[in-house]
Amino acid sequence: MLIDTHAHLNFNSYKKDADEVIRRSLDNNIWIINVGSKYETSKRAIEMAGKYPQGVFATVGLHPIHLTDGIFKVKLDEEEVSFQTKDENFDYEKYKELAKSEKIVAIGEIGLDYYYKPKTKIKLELFKEKQKEVLLHQLSLAKELNLPVIFHCRMAHKDLIDFLKENEELLPPLAAAHGFVGSTEDLKEYLNLGYYIGFNGIIFKKIEGINFEENIKNTPLERILIETDCPYLTPPQKEGRNEPLYLKYIVQKIAEIKNTSFEKIAEITTQNAKDLFNI
Repeated sequence: MLIDTHAHLNFNSYKKDADEVIRRSLDNNIWIINVGSKYETSKRAIEMAGKYPQGVFATVGLHPIHLTDGIFKVKLDEEEVSFQTKDENFDYEKYKELAKSEKIVAIGEIGLDYYYKPKTKIKLELFKEKQKEVLLHQLSLAKELNLPVIFHCRMAHKDLIDFLKENEELLPPLAAAHGFVGSTEDLKEYLNLGYYIGFNGIIFKKIEGINFEENIKNTPLERILIETDCPYLTPPQKEGRNEPLYLKYIVQKIAEIKNTSFEKIAEITTQNAKDLFNI
């Protein structure tokens, strides 16, 4: 059994065949956590999970990339259009109501994203402050509802780690650093907080300054989560749109780096996901 701890079958890329993809996954003993990126996709994740008595779960959250309204415009490629529509203001009560669903297992994905940058320093600081403000509200929601958190962090690890330390009263006891792309030092910080580390198809890529093999070696097995982040980051063994069925390639790669068996990685990461998300 495998658990895809970060999927987006609630995105438009699967508008025509999400149920088919889910059924294919479940038939291969792969469970799925569909992660919300805004109100619309969070709601859709809950609706999708409600169709299945077992094996499909949901999260709710507002992704930081949806907070650019009034500060700057993001130019998107075709792939990103599937989830980036219009900007949104975080409505605490609306998200709280969504999060009461029995299918909800976490608040996420939430965090900081500095990949897209406004042209001026003033707008950049406004964008960063808006992200932190909304993150604070969502951490409050996670605390109120006693739910774990899925963190999204792109090119902002130091800021996120500092932010968490500065807001210790809202520090989630259980959390995942999703799709981890960071330094060994960043990794140690998350591990010291007691958090889980998610690895997906990006581990097959070459990124300057990032050593995925060392990060995997330095992450204890009992802290590793596996994910696809589908429809993105398709492993090189496949082409086109990603899906939970391709999770096996992530497991194979981690098993190779850890010098252990596929079965052991599958067993431990499945238990990790169950422990974190209480499923």
